[in-house]
Amino acid sequence: MTTDTAPRTSFVRVPRRLDVDRLAPEFSAAMSRLDAAATADAERAGVDPAVRELVRLRASQLNGCVYCVDLHTRAAVEVGVDAQRLAALPVWRESSFFTAAERAALELAEAVVRLSAAEVPAAVVAGLVAEVGEEAAAAVLALVVTVVAWNGIGATARCWSPARRA
Repeated sequence: MTTDTAPRTSFVRVPRRLDVDRLAPEFSAAMSRLDAAATADAERAGVDPAVRELVRLRASQLNGCVYCVDLHTRAAVEVGVDAQRLAALPVWRESSFFTAAERAALELAEAVVRLSAAEVPAAVVAGLVAEVGEEAAAAVLALVVTVVAWNGIGATARCWSPARRA
């Protein structure tokens, strides 16, 4: 009998379906420009970087884009979102770890992601405007719409894979 004490971890490789960057380079470049524009408008409007990354992360969680979840988790940490808040993000409504502005932005993000199931309620938009103002609310909407587009590409094509870090 052999006793092997080495860990048995072999991660499953998830294959790429379509290399969108190579196959649709104009579209890919346009998406990058759209993302840069949404980010610039958010910065100009004074949207807190934590709000920016939390809405991007939450939309990515809901849309099942592993690359975007990884990317925006790391970005959220870089702007100061701690592990406890990241862990609570899927249940943010039940958590006291989020500000009123973050909650209003998360509400909008979830409503936009679920647009096919129901319209975005006027009260959701009004709540965000009340918390952050019209300019920042428009910038948050631009961030959400952009990340939802990225999620559609990433979750469908699996064209990008996050690198496993120790």
